[in-house]
Amino acid sequence: MKLSIVHRLKRPVAAAFVGALTTLAFAPFQIWPIAILSPMMLLLLIHQQRPKHALMIGYFWGLGQFATGISWVYVSIANFGGMPIIANLFLMGGLIAYLAIYPALFAGVYQRYFAQVRAINLLLAAPALWLVCDWLRGWVMTGFPWLWLGYSQIDAPLSVFAPIGGVELITLLMVSIAGALSYAVLSRRYMSLALIALIAAAIWALKPIQWVTPMRDNTTSIALIQGNIAQELKWAPHQRWPTIMKYTDLSRENWDADIIIWPEAAIPAFEIEIPSFLSNLNSAAKMNNSAVVTGVVNQASNGQFYNSILALGVTPQDEYRFDLSERYNKHHLLPFGEFVPFGELLRPIAPFFNLPMSSFSRGDFVQPNIIANERHLAPALCYEIIFNEQVRANVTDETDFLLTLSNDAWFGASIGPIQHMEIARMRALELGKPLIRSTNNGITAVTDHTGTVVATIPQFETAVLRAELTPTRGQTPYQRWGTLPIYLWVIAALAMAIFAKRQRQAPCEATE
Repeated sequence: MKLSIVHRLKRPVAAAFVGALTTLAFAPFQIWPIAILSPMMLLLLIHQQRPKHALMIGYFWGLGQFATGISWVYVSIANFGGMPIIANLFLMGGLIAYLAIYPALFAGVYQRYFAQVRAINLLLAAPALWLVCDWLRGWVMTGFPWLWLGYSQIDAPLSVFAPIGGVELITLLMVSIAGALSYAVLSRRYMSLALIALIAAAIWALKPIQWVTPMRDNTTSIALIQGNIAQELKWAPHQRWPTIMKYTDLSRENWDADIIIWPEAAIPAFEIEIPSFLSNLNSAAKMNNSAVVTGVVNQASNGQFYNSILALGVTPQDEYRFDLSERYNKHHLLPFGEFVPFGELLRPIAPFFNLPMSSFSRGDFVQPNIIANERHLAPALCYEIIFNEQVRANVTDETDFLLTLSNDAWFGASIGPIQHMEIARMRALELGKPLIRSTNNGITAVTDHTGTVVATIPQFETAVLRAELTPTRGQTPYQRWGTLPIYLWVIAALAMAIFAKRQRQAPCEATE
């Protein structure tokens, strides 16, 4: 009996190890081939397993991936949750256990319906089903599309596909390659490797293509202020004005920039509490022919709170006035950080569910670009940058730059902020727009339209990043069509695999 249990656990334990290794494919490690080998190993591990056992193998793979890949979440829970370590571990374990459901779903469903070692199953059905499970993870309960495999390829050859179909297309191709390798190993037939050669040829053909045109004669000077305010001090009443004046003084030294950018919630006060200061800042920026863009927290007259972005100085508004309709208000809120699901039940349980600013309301999914010094900025606040279709929906023909403000101080010196920057870079590459990323304590950086970092400053330092950015004109295929063609292909691929399976079963049933 004991030997049987040990035998049954060999594959799940191996899957957990393989899943954990997947984290090495992402920033800061960026050993990108692992992100192809890992799903290949998962496909090999579920081979000839019953669907229930395959589901368990996939679940352990997910436990390994998310226990290592999102370990940064624990930093915020432990440092700011105000609970015993056992409770912290329980919350972190619950999140990992939930996220592992999606690779488990992939493995269980695949082995239930496509278990036979056939090229159509491993090259079409497996990648399509993987993408469906990723999509579900990015949608259910507001979604958490972190660690999609495609993000690991931002500096790899497959990145050329990002402007065509986004991170989903890259992920689809990666699992297709994993399927081709698995088929070669399992069937000892190597024709499936022709798919890898075809993808390599496509990379060679796509590399020289420029999807958008940089406007070389229209550069914009940017100054990003990294205040490096300790998270535990940020909302302390006695630190309000020292923090505000720190940003103001650093801005005063950079009035020659076209746009000065402060990070998410840089102003530790409700906007309605400091109208005189904001009016003076607006006048000073306008006097110096500059604009200031900052994160700020807002309270509406109906008592709702918003995480917002405000533009001052040279903007379409002549004078400063408090008007929520002229702000960008964050749409995609972070569960438990900016809103608490089932809050009436959970808030009495522990202080963690009463973190500062954890009761925000949502802005609209699509909102006007922020206009600062005649530049159009498509905004995304912090966590929102991971939702590619939302960012895409807010990019217009007039958009000059992508703008993301963040405060990753919650996550300390973990891998979280580095992964966050990796994801943000993918948005620039997908949409062919330079990216501006302003944070409280790093990673503050700007990229060009290919997602290549052109300037950055160290984490955990008070500093100002100066850069010259060149806007682009034109549309990438991804900006024009989004992920619709990818998911139409997913439907077609699953339909072909199901049809082929039924055609194969029909002669067998006829002879019975």
